[in-house]
Amino acid sequence: MIEQDTIKLLRECDAGVKMGVSSIDDVLDAVHSKGLKDYLMQCRNEHVTLNDEIQAALERFHDDGKDPNPMAKGMSWVKTNVKLAADPSDETVADLMTDGCNMGVKSLNRYLNEYEAADETAKDITKRLINLEEKLAVDIRKYL
Repeated sequence: MIEQDTIKLLRECDAGVKMGVSSIDDVLDAVHSKGLKDYLMQCRNEHVTLNDEIQAALERFHDDGKDPNPMAKGMSWVKTNVKLAADPSDETVADLMTDGCNMGVKSLNRYLNEYEAADETAKDITKRLINLEEKLAVDIRKYL
């Protein structure tokens, strides 16, 4: 049970990190403010670093991880592009990213509760990912 929950939790973190990086990549070209771009790039880099750790943990279980849900990713891309086409401002970028962070935090907390038998390493990775998402949402509030 511990191993199964650990793998499942790490897979969800893997999908979450990939979704976060993809979402940041989708908005970076629309950012005007150096400050907002710096926050996004720093968060993206931290996601990539955490993803390396997730991949190493998954490899220990001989697991390939998980990609984000294609439907969720597609809908996110459409929402981002429609909103940015209507209003290509830093406020729109901050709004989109805040929504994404909030959804990520909600999902990751749900998985943390669902896979409660996961080992402490997987739980720690999940909590650090949650903290990254929460921190970005707070940092970019001034651009809303």
